[in-house]
Amino acid sequence: MSNKDNEYKSSSLWQLILVIAGTILAFTLLIALLAKSFSGATPEAVDTAAVAKVEANIKPVAQVEVASAAAGPHVDKSGEEVVAAVCSACHAGGLMNSPKIGDKDAWKPRIAQGYDTLVHNAINGVRTMPAKGGNSSLSDTEVTNAVVHMANLAGADFKAVASKATEVAPAVEAAPAAVAAVTDTAAPAAGKSGEEVYKAVCAMCHGTGLMNAPKFGDKGQWEPRIAQGYDTLVKNAVNGIRTMPAKGGNASLSDTEVAGAVKYMANEAGAGF
Repeated sequence: MSNKDNEYKSSSLWQLILVIAGTILAFTLLIALLAKSFSGATPEAVDTAAVAKVEANIKPVAQVEVASAAAGPHVDKSGEEVVAAVCSACHAGGLMNSPKIGDKDAWKPRIAQGYDTLVHNAINGVRTMPAKGGNSSLSDTEVTNAVVHMANLAGADFKAVASKATEVAPAVEAAPAAVAAVTDTAAPAAGKSGEEVYKAVCAMCHGTGLMNAPKFGDKGQWEPRIAQGYDTLVKNAVNGIRTMPAKGGNASLSDTEVAGAVKYMANEAGAGF
């Protein structure tokens, strides 16, 4: 091979190296320019972010909302609605010897006691049935009409009570001084305690272990439930699971009240929630 051929190959190799280096350099410069063009916020964006931060810092934690004077009156639920929402938790399946909805034989001796006695027992509670079916937010009229609805489905001929609308008093607009007095230290109205919710609602099944409910204070029955964790227990109690209805059949309970009842029962069985 001649020296001329060797010189040609050496020259081609250096040209290739220079092309590669130039390409890398050009690509690097392109990346740097793109990064610079997309980095950093515009003055307008910076100003907007600063304003939003200031507004968030000065926004009051507590606010006063004045109810509209045009708010309509509260109207009691019908007997059928109350039965579906509350009473059916036990009466649909005849739990705890409650007369099953539509079972004429089971209702016959109750109907024979008379309208007044049935209503009195439903409002105040009798034997294993808690007052107002465990839902203290129900009005006497709502409970009365629920009794009428169930009894009539079993052959009675009771008359429903006309619902009484409870007028909502027009709200008086709060004076600036009153609004200013509301601070972040204002606390929301406390709900029922876990023990109160247990006694009013949960004890109906957990007190005696009905429908395989873990009996109150029975550590052996509660142990596998507690092992599932607090969050799972609360979720099941709020949403319902197997034969246990959501919120123990009392839809008026808040999630916090249900969680408190779960914690109370579990801790009485050895949990440390």
